[in-house]
Amino acid sequence: MPEKARERCLARDNAALTAATHVLLDLVGQGWNVQVNGDEVSVAPPLGVGDPVEEKRRVRRQELIKRDEQLAVPSVRRFVVAMEKPREFDGKFVSIFSLMRDGKELATALRALDDSAAADPKKLRRVIDPYVQIVTGERCTQTGFKLMDIWRYFRHTWSNQYTSTPGRTLMILIRDRAAPFHPVIGIAALGSAVVQLAERDDWIGWQSGVFLEDLSATPTLRMARWIAARLQTALNELYVDDLVKDGLYWPSLWDNPTTDAIERLLKEAESRRRDHHRFVKPTEFKKLHDADDVDAWRRRAELDLFRSKRCLALADLLGARQALAPYLYPKPTRSGLSRALEDPKARRAIVSVLRRAKADAVGTEIADLTVCGAVAPYNSLLGGKLVSMLAVSPTVVKAYKQRYSSYASEIASSMAGRPIRRRSNLVFIGTTSLYGSGASQYNRIRIPPEVLGGSSSIEFRQLGRSKSFGTSHLSAESVRALVRLAEQTAGGARVNSIFGEGVNPKFRKVRHGFDLLRWPSDVLLQHGRQRIIYGISLVNNLLPYLLGADAEPSYKFRWRSSNGNVESISAWWMRRWLAPRSRRTDVLAAVTANQTTRPVSHGARVVLPVVPLLPGEYEQLELY
Repeated sequence: MPEKARERCLARDNAALTAATHVLLDLVGQGWNVQVNGDEVSVAPPLGVGDPVEEKRRVRRQELIKRDEQLAVPSVRRFVVAMEKPREFDGKFVSIFSLMRDGKELATALRALDDSAAADPKKLRRVIDPYVQIVTGERCTQTGFKLMDIWRYFRHTWSNQYTSTPGRTLMILIRDRAAPFHPVIGIAALGSAVVQLAERDDWIGWQSGVFLEDLSATPTLRMARWIAARLQTALNELYVDDLVKDGLYWPSLWDNPTTDAIERLLKEAESRRRDHHRFVKPTEFKKLHDADDVDAWRRRAELDLFRSKRCLALADLLGARQALAPYLYPKPTRSGLSRALEDPKARRAIVSVLRRAKADAVGTEIADLTVCGAVAPYNSLLGGKLVSMLAVSPTVVKAYKQRYSSYASEIASSMAGRPIRRRSNLVFIGTTSLYGSGASQYNRIRIPPEVLGGSSSIEFRQLGRSKSFGTSHLSAESVRALVRLAEQTAGGARVNSIFGEGVNPKFRKVRHGFDLLRWPSDVLLQHGRQRIIYGISLVNNLLPYLLGADAEPSYKFRWRSSNGNVESISAWWMRRWLAPRSRRTDVLAAVTANQTTRPVSHGARVVLPVVPLLPGEYEQLELY
């Protein structure tokens, strides 16, 4: 270790040495090449394994480290044990095992079907009858469990760690009404989309390079008007009363922006950002109880953090207005747009407008399918494909709109000083495979137009491969040590874990911890694997609608009743995948292996790692 690094370790009570030690041990355990030569330590990420099966095993081992760490936490163990403990409900004893389909019973029912069942979904529906249940704060009518607890239990059976994410979240249970207690077929969750994803953005067409190229090829009056309108909308959504009072902005400045005024705004933004880090009070950023309280949003807007962000935004808007003034003002025209695209400053201004339009839509009208899969025994019947299709169904789109149509955007409202409600029409869903070799539940997924009575197919398209960044290859101890190191330094105070400061505060603290060690964070934060990126467009006018050029989405399906579209998709899955699988002896053998009778041997049961038992836990686990 270099002398300066050693001094930093001693000066910080060995926080840096502790973090470095934990990280190096993790890297060795994950197959990284770690070499020590005197005081120098060299590391290199593991080379990709040529064999897809072996690579999948390697990634799975990597993920299981943090998953098992989580399952060893006492509170998590108590939750799992409590869900498995029998309780009385509605005159019957139930547990989470009541929501697992017995494999032997299911296999027997499938064997009893004759060959005509493949062409008759009604017969198959007597054995498996799927429906969608959106997770709310309510309880299951069959067992009395909280829906959230049911979802959480089955999520712990995944090979990767369960983590909650900020932003919008819609959790989904797929259940089977054909069996007692309506067992769980699978689970899914939609979450706020990743802001920057090159492969997705290239495919949508709103990456700046692709967008400018297309716009230069076909400049239109419609797009000229769109640029001017988006600038005005962005200005209208900024609270400026305090800036006017302090002489930093005045209405006529919009028509004649000056470089001097823009520079003053930038200086004010920098000053307020420093004040935010010095005097921040986390209690001031708690979620508002009343989203329609304009005075509360104004107080939020005047906090140092959001005043800084507003000054930056206003400076950017004035700069764009200044650059586009010779071409799109006082009246936007096609020829003006064409000339603007030849001016580097005007092109940058257009990119700035595009970036704002994208930011408005990425967290509201596109989502990521963050969790998706079937649980045993349905996974052996390719139930994952059913869950994937139902997760993008009209029923889920409606549920998303219903939940968030009246939702006030936290950041936008804090910038506007009043509640801002974005459109909540879900038009695009993205997801990634956990393994680089692909995801069988997404491969060849295509819902033909006739299934939903629409105009075109809904398809899971492969958009490319991405080397993901994250901390899944680092243990909880390493993450905590790096976060502690970042928080113990003056420089680390720039990350306060406050919503609005930026994406994923913990990740930024980990990165800052690596920076303090003077280790290459861009290298060390790579998982060491690729993921396949999938995209599902639900509309025919994806880019025009996302940009706001089209007022309404043109969905690829008709808005049927909730039961109708779920039954149509389920029937398609039964004909395409369930019927052929249900005739295979190896598949039925795999289904049969999942038994809920004592002792429970079921693939949908959470397998707790071997750790010292909690008081009273042994007896509870032995009940089954």
